[in-house]
Amino acid sequence: MIKHIVFFGLADNAEGKTKAENAIYIKQELENLKNLIPEIKMIEVGINHKDALATNWDIALNSEFETLDTLETYQLHPEHKRVAAYIGKVRTTRACVDYEF
Repeated sequence: MIKHIVFFGLADNAEGKTKAENAIYIKQELENLKNLIPEIKMIEVGINHKDALATNWDIALNSEFETLDTLETYQLHPEHKRVAAYIGKVRTTRACVDYEF
């Protein structure tokens, strides 16, 4: 199994939305991918708590896939690309790790 963890920092305002509005939208869109992409074994998205440190990442994506090949299938899926394109417009930073467990 492969764990795919991604952290995003978001712009204060982008695409006509506040950071908080974009975080909620991204969470909904990413979590909905489970209904559209069968290769996703598990996906959850957390939004940084409003009272947590401002230096924290804004969003954490935690997902699981059978293999690196199924992770790649997910990443190339048109619905993932659609969501990723939106995230690309509103994010300021990104960090990712993929590991076997």
